[in-house]
Amino acid sequence: MGGPTVLISPDSLKGCLPAADAAAAVAAGVTAARREAAVIQIPLSDGGEGLVEVLRNSRGGELRCANVSDPLGRPTEAQYLVQPDGLAVTESAQAIGLTLLSTDELDPFRASSRGLGELLAHIGADPDVRELVLGVGGVATVDGGVGLREVLPTLPIPVRVASDVRNPLLGERGAAAVFGPQKGASPSDIVHLERRLADLDHPADVRDHPGAGAAGGLGAMLLAMGAQIESGIDLVLSLTGWAEAATSADLVVTGEGTVDLSSTEGKVVSGVIAAAIGLPVVVFGGRVHADGAAALRRLGAADVVPLSGTITAAADDLRRLGEEVARQLPAPNRVRS
Repeated sequence: MGGPTVLISPDSLKGCLPAADAAAAVAAGVTAARREAAVIQIPLSDGGEGLVEVLRNSRGGELRCANVSDPLGRPTEAQYLVQPDGLAVTESAQAIGLTLLSTDELDPFRASSRGLGELLAHIGADPDVRELVLGVGGVATVDGGVGLREVLPTLPIPVRVASDVRNPLLGERGAAAVFGPQKGASPSDIVHLERRLADLDHPADVRDHPGAGAAGGLGAMLLAMGAQIESGIDLVLSLTGWAEAATSADLVVTGEGTVDLSSTEGKVVSGVIAAAIGLPVVVFGGRVHADGAAALRRLGAADVVPLSGTITAAADDLRRLGEEVARQLPAPNRVRS
């Protein structure tokens, strides 16, 4: 009989480690402590940072580039992935991401989604592409997709929007109120941004759709143009073949940079817990808030483990976590049918 199998499926640790590097660090710890243990590494994304690399890691494909406008209209280069079956993958943040601007440049009234429209037009014209998976996290805009629509009146190919949020377009849980501050909006700015989004006059089934408020209202515009909005983590789990891999696992390790209450809503860790039927799931966090840990345990996490919280020590922390997990194998609380 072979040794136990650990399925390692973290999100990226933002500003610290890509998801693949985090998975590799845990795997190194597992195999160091238990040489007979097998590891399966399937790093994940919920539609935000790292979506392209996660799907390239699991499904292969060719990275291609497009010259587009950044949120302030300056030229920048955006990447997209083309896979052998014609599926393309990109992230809105490639063209209009927060990381393309300095803190001093954040301006929710000037920032435009035009560059994303240019990117989608380029991808749609690629003869090797039949369909697009679009991550919408981490953008600098709150224009409701107006800039995108100016460039691209209709979507040239089917688009599946991978979203990690379920917020509507308007209201206290809407795009301006919830996401405006991270894009530089003051309380008074939010009032004006809310009015600007309302003036787009989307029908109720669009503006109230879960995820319509994603990416500063891009979700609503893409939905109105015919795109489908899907749970990012559910979509990535499906595309990576995660459920099939889980059938041979005895334990799952997942995690993210910060575990808090938002971890229970459309994020990688909650998606993995939901998908890991009958498997114990160990969750790690660079920082772990008590309320988030308690909520994840209620969802079914076997354990929630804080790392040191030191960015430079993250890889070593994860290796030690892998060693600790391996020493506890085989997992006694696996439910077997």
